[in-house]
Amino acid sequence: MTADTKHRQLFAETVRRRDDELDLGAAALLIAREEYPDLRVEDYIDRLDLLAAELAQRVDLEDGPQGVISVINRCLFEELGFHGDSQDYFDPRNSFLNDVLDRRTGIPISLSVVYMEVARRLGLPVEGVGLPGHFIVKYDTESSPILIDPFDGGALLSREDCHERVKAIYGPAAPFRESFLAAATKRQILARILYNLKGIYLRDKAHSKALGIVELLLALSPWDLEEVRDRGMIGFQLRSLGPAREDLETYLRYCADAADAATVRQTLEAIRALERGG
Repeated sequence: MTADTKHRQLFAETVRRRDDELDLGAAALLIAREEYPDLRVEDYIDRLDLLAAELAQRVDLEDGPQGVISVINRCLFEELGFHGDSQDYFDPRNSFLNDVLDRRTGIPISLSVVYMEVARRLGLPVEGVGLPGHFIVKYDTESSPILIDPFDGGALLSREDCHERVKAIYGPAAPFRESFLAAATKRQILARILYNLKGIYLRDKAHSKALGIVELLLALSPWDLEEVRDRGMIGFQLRSLGPAREDLETYLRYCADAADAATVRQTLEAIRALERGG
């Protein structure tokens, strides 16, 4: 088993667990092994443990949710300096949890993972919220949840604020649904991290790195036929012809009427021609 295969196998085993048993931090760090094969996951788990232990000495549940959030925000964003990277948003390091902990810099979802993982260790009811085009967390209370934006220094948001963020990305006519504020599962969070990385690598034509990310997406959802297709298309770019042909044949077997079927068939014919030496 190669180093690549080993960490991907560990990731697959991790994400097969029930959501309430899935270690989000450990799984996110296994994603980072795509870039850092020698990364010691346990070292960064210890970092999160120590951070939570320090906060445990300062958080007083008697202060109520607002007081608890204030202490966490002051520690993470004012004292430790965690912040959103607006200058180089698409730097892949902003998606790798080890880099986020080292550099204290990230994008909305990675900073939210830090917030959630610290809160989980404190026994606090904090969950991720996957808004369209943005990611935040919410602290559940007996009344309405408190919405928090880790990318913006822990700013507290109203429902209207969230709608404004959606409109800023998708236009003033963009609708807002209450389902946008639903808690994201850990698997959904991991998939969103992977989709971000995949998009960055494809944009930069870093096909080998994109292929590794697609392998992790398929570990999450082995029969995601769009990812099978993309693995085949990327494999063609890398001239891994046999595996690419098998993936594209699988896609067309089940998605013969898909909108992109003609393009996939053309690529498949090009692969077969290359295999024939044509």
